[in-house]
Amino acid sequence: MQDAPNGFDTPMLGLKPAEWIEKLEEIAEEHGYYQPLGAHHHSTFVEDKPLLLVTFETIESIQDRADTGQPLGFELVRELGWSHLCILSEGQSWFRDPAVFAYFDRLVDDGFFDEFERVIFYGAGPGCAYAAATYSVCAPGATVVALQPQATLDPQLTGWDTRFRNMRKTSFTTRYGYAPDMTEAAEKVFICYDPMEREDAIHAALFRAENTTLLPLPNMGDRLEDDFFEMQILFRLLAKAGKGELDAHAAHRLFRARRTHVPYLDRLLLAIEKQKRPLLKAYLCANVVQRLDAPRFRRKLELLENAASRGKLAG
Repeated sequence: MQDAPNGFDTPMLGLKPAEWIEKLEEIAEEHGYYQPLGAHHHSTFVEDKPLLLVTFETIESIQDRADTGQPLGFELVRELGWSHLCILSEGQSWFRDPAVFAYFDRLVDDGFFDEFERVIFYGAGPGCAYAAATYSVCAPGATVVALQPQATLDPQLTGWDTRFRNMRKTSFTTRYGYAPDMTEAAEKVFICYDPMEREDAIHAALFRAENTTLLPLPNMGDRLEDDFFEMQILFRLLAKAGKGELDAHAAHRLFRARRTHVPYLDRLLLAIEKQKRPLLKAYLCANVVQRLDAPRFRRKLELLENAASRGKLAG
């Protein structure tokens, strides 16, 4: 592992948007380059090891994270010495912008992706994960890790998805359009989603190619990246991908961190309560109390035990 490059330890929290972009440009130019892509998108590239991580993020989501306020790929630059290409959007755009199309066209024409031994595309949430899947077509043989991706917002194909109505005027039928088709040249594609989230589950099911592994995570909700951060498994997941060691078995071993993740346990408890299964609820509460300091689960267990002692186990 190489020493952490200067600048990547610089906090970027609390900056106004223009100041944040200025600081981003300063850091990127020190170790690679910064380039605006039209009016609402930006790219940064940091060159180091011959393993490239390509990430898609919105500036707003980065600034909402309570860490350094930097693109998440900067963490892997610090820790692992990976090269990093970051594509940023101001607001939710699904990266459907001719300037972004042209940028990736130039990268392909220049043989940019051919310079790396392994390329990983990563994105989280409907728009960023969609972009990671879509633009992976530019690097055949890449690995894609997508959290809750959408396949498209073309109303003729996904009229059942009534979210994001502001994107309905955006064309998803031109270049870099239908994400499942764009991933067919990848070596491996990993789709993480909660099957209990109806729209996310249907989008995930549209990724049908043989190179695709669906990784359902019931009761994890619709903010997988936040939960992966809190469980401290996101970077471990990407590191596995970087080593070529990511598969369904390795992913599910990491996902066992859910067993100590209270927000997940709370959602699981709520799901069981809706099913009115008091015995299963008691088993869950007893298991959690045995392993964790969880006052809410302890109170639930005590109520269930009292109900059982009276011969009436409540739901």
